[in-house]
Amino acid sequence: MDFLLSQNNLWILLIALASGGLLLWPSLSKGRSTGRVPLAEAIRLVNQEHGQFVDVRPADQFKTGAIPQARNIPLDTLEAHLNSLPKDKPVVLVDAHGRDGAKAVAQLRKQGFDRVSCLDGGLNAWTEGGLPLKKS
Repeated sequence: MDFLLSQNNLWILLIALASGGLLLWPSLSKGRSTGRVPLAEAIRLVNQEHGQFVDVRPADQFKTGAIPQARNIPLDTLEAHLNSLPKDKPVVLVDAHGRDGAKAVAQLRKQGFDRVSCLDGGLNAWTEGGLPLKKS
């Protein structure tokens, strides 16, 4: 007990606790604020909960290869298509690398979509997972 009450040891203990908390923070908050979901969870949301993949890439990129059951709604036209998206089922947004989808998640959440998320890693994660693509 004397070890913990020593002035020098108390500072060391506080620094250790603070750095431990900072190391844990990213893993504890990952996914909640950004709305990102890993590939397996995205597939589960679509297959088991009747969710929908929405590809937010431009139409020319969508034609070169996309998730077979995905709808293409480019990011810049997303707001115009809000009425065609289900609010009561999961919506998984897909972009090229998983970066632009976070913007779309925030945009849809402001419009009242609670069950919206973004595929972590985007279409790259899909292809790296060895899953099929459709080409138009």
